[in-house]
Amino acid sequence: MKHDGGWMTQGGEPESSDSMKTFGGFVQGLREHAGLSREEFGARVHLSKHSVASIELGRRLADERFVELAEGVLGDTGALRRAFRFMARQPGLAAWFRMWARLEREAASLDTYECRILPGLLQTEAYARAAFSNNIPLLNEEEMEAQLQARMERQGLLRERANTSFSFIIDEAVLRSLLGGPEVMRGALDHILTCMDARNVQVQIMAMNYKEHACLAGPLQLLETEDGRRFAYAEGQQHGWLITDVKEVVIVGQRYATLRSQALPPGDSKDLLKQIRGAL
Repeated sequence: MKHDGGWMTQGGEPESSDSMKTFGGFVQGLREHAGLSREEFGARVHLSKHSVASIELGRRLADERFVELAEGVLGDTGALRRAFRFMARQPGLAAWFRMWARLEREAASLDTYECRILPGLLQTEAYARAAFSNNIPLLNEEEMEAQLQARMERQGLLRERANTSFSFIIDEAVLRSLLGGPEVMRGALDHILTCMDARNVQVQIMAMNYKEHACLAGPLQLLETEDGRRFAYAEGQQHGWLITDVKEVVIVGQRYATLRSQALPPGDSKDLLKQIRGAL
């Protein structure tokens, strides 16, 4: 449903469909015929072996970029292009998810502000499991595992996009929470500290004693593609909103830029994160 410069939809995760599973089986058959393992094939199409598995099992929606790369690897017969045209989506598949996931893989920069939970790209599996276990209504075991796999696969962006600039701003209260218990949080904070060692990853903390805060309206994400296009994403309780209107994206960008100036610098943020970790 279109809504004021963006796409707003119910829900947030892609749903599998028979056509996705059929397309995935087709990809798997061609890959195996070419004598390639998932890891070898993934290296050639710029995906992890886990992402390749998700496409082949019908859990992840392929996009045009994947199809073109896969065609080049598997003989350029045009078969995948034709099969992709007939692949239908489940009615419940959120339009924003498909578009945002594609845009993330093209991003030259990706900015994230979170005030409720650790950003998905920085979560450990144990932390993500604790977060999903708090979902209402409760997820069954199959749904839980599907959500976890999708979350872990998305984190491949940090490993695969070495030239992409990742910026995260996290409210201090999130880092001091005990979601999942002290052991889970210690592991999560250790993981963030490790991520901060990467040259293209910057993490800043919005200290709890702030007097000014530019993003009180809630969490947000921004990205800019290599060709200069800019998009934003925000979410609420029951919807996700991909913001495409230029004026709206500019406003969200201004808020994030202001918040970066209000948050602790990266070095001070790292010191505070170590203090929080040591107190657990």
